[in-house]
Amino acid sequence: MDYKELHRWDVSATEAIQIQNSLRSEVRIEKLTKEVKYIAGADISFEKFSNIVYAGFVVIKVKTLKVVASSSVITEAKFPYIPGLFSFRELPPLLEAWKKLEVEPDVVILDGQGIAHPRRFGIASHMGLLIDRPTIGCAKSILVGKYHDLAPTAGSTAPLKDKGEQVGVALRTKNKVNPVFVSVGHLIDLEDAIKVVMSTVLNYRIPAPTREAHLMVNWLRTQSSSGKLVDDDE
Repeated sequence: MDYKELHRWDVSATEAIQIQNSLRSEVRIEKLTKEVKYIAGADISFEKFSNIVYAGFVVIKVKTLKVVASSSVITEAKFPYIPGLFSFRELPPLLEAWKKLEVEPDVVILDGQGIAHPRRFGIASHMGLLIDRPTIGCAKSILVGKYHDLAPTAGSTAPLKDKGEQVGVALRTKNKVNPVFVSVGHLIDLEDAIKVVMSTVLNYRIPAPTREAHLMVNWLRTQSSSGKLVDDDE
């Protein structure tokens, strides 16, 4: 699978922030224009005290929610661990895995943020611009914003707001479980992002594509090393 070369990756933290600020205006929030048949999930696994990274994609078919393709890489992260700049640490390995993917997804869900980010340009938005496909951020925790009054039933949402602006939603995917936090990445709107996430929820609160990707990269890590897992949550 191809992707765009929009900038260099060997940059300082200051330069990375400048890149985020320059690219965020290119994010497009719009309705999906075609049927979603295949959804990819992406995830990363790190060893503690190491820059070795296990990155990968899993593609599921929407009608069956079965895995139809996957790709992965084991490589080294070059950028340091800096909150708000995780895409510069995680996207180079993910793009290596993206090049190996053989089934083209209609939407990609990333375990991180889209516009629910201090500069409105999290990893899902960054990835969306690079691959020119609809992307969604579906995170397990909040990077920015607050929410209130989320009902306990599956499918309930509450606006996630930061500085008076809605940047996403808290979404209850299963009854009485902790919510996930969904935000637009690129080429999708929030309503469609919620629908896509809910369409892939099975027995767990995490959507099937990112859960399967999470299991795959963790398996790769355990096969390669006995290091303890560290989760980077954008």
